[in-house]
Amino acid sequence: MQKQMTRIKKAHIALMKHPQTALYSGVMLMGTSDVVEEGKFTAYTDGVDKKYSKVFLETVDSNPKLRGLVLHENLHVALKHIPRGVDMWKTNSRLANMAADYVVNGIIHDIDGIVGGGSERIVELPDGALQDDMFTNWSMREVYNYLSKNQPPEDGNGGGDGEGGDGDMHDFEGSKELTHEQAKAVNDAVDKALREGGILAGRMGATVPRAISDLLESKVDWKEVLREFVQTATKGSEEVTWRKMNKRYLANDMYVAGHETETMGEVTIAIDTSGSIGSKELTEFASELASICGMCNPERVRILWWDTMVHGEQVFETDYADIAKLLKPLGGGGTHVSCVSEYIAKHKLSSECVIIFTDGYLEDNISWNITMPSLWLVTQNKSFEPPQGKKVLV
Repeated sequence: MQKQMTRIKKAHIALMKHPQTALYSGVMLMGTSDVVEEGKFTAYTDGVDKKYSKVFLETVDSNPKLRGLVLHENLHVALKHIPRGVDMWKTNSRLANMAADYVVNGIIHDIDGIVGGGSERIVELPDGALQDDMFTNWSMREVYNYLSKNQPPEDGNGGGDGEGGDGDMHDFEGSKELTHEQAKAVNDAVDKALREGGILAGRMGATVPRAISDLLESKVDWKEVLREFVQTATKGSEEVTWRKMNKRYLANDMYVAGHETETMGEVTIAIDTSGSIGSKELTEFASELASICGMCNPERVRILWWDTMVHGEQVFETDYADIAKLLKPLGGGGTHVSCVSEYIAKHKLSSECVIIFTDGYLEDNISWNITMPSLWLVTQNKSFEPPQGKKVLV
């Protein structure tokens, strides 16, 4: 038992020192990382702690494969496969296990660094590990959805303990007992560990895998931003009116003019129909918009359908609950968002605000002569910077 624990510790040290795996140093130091137990399994993680089977470790006959096994478990933690895949583990634990393994094994497979100035690779996949180049840069959920529609062999194509995947076990039962505060604490700890490891990896000249860089990007809830934007832009102004007396002063026989909130104005929504905005994104956006409009009650909502030109518009007044069902997209060609500004100017449209829903792959020199507050909801091109207004990634 002690011999196998020493092997695990040596594997950790080698991984932490290597440029291509130093990124995961902080994650390796989270929880318990060198526990070896008896049992018929390969390795185990509950999303924080990592444990290994003594029986299985005795069958791992090379240091690269051992380091690959250690990195495998730590990648499950780094990618938050346990807490983020709760619904998948609950629905089909076998497919969830396989999906998670395909993702981490893909990352390990692409690491080609060597150690000691010789030819020994820093990591290798254990025998029978699930790996397919098809799933390169896929997320666990993307792989899970694919496997759900294309059922894999019943033996799991290398599942050592009959559970599917590589035989490593993931403790869904333990993870689901976490409270919201505990889950957030684990999430924050993983992010902190990855950022610290990223600094070390950066100094070594390493490249951060896309799966990790996407995970570390600052996330903003676009629905909250959209809701706040519409509420602020359509707040409406108050006017003094003698038609409505201030009741606070009537008891003292004082007649003071009251205040009346004017009707909230129009909201313009310009939706990119160039082909990159899918029906799923559009439906989710429309449902959220309907909820917001029902609360803010703008005078009207004007939908503009555009690609290289504005192909048409839909106008809704009061009947906001059915917006999602009534949308009729037009277009599907290239992308030229300047046409929205031109259309608004040509038709002299006046709105409280303009919301642009787009993939973000737009022309270089955008002509945007709109003074109204603008919110850009961008689904793909993270580097896009709007000519005016605020951007939020969807």
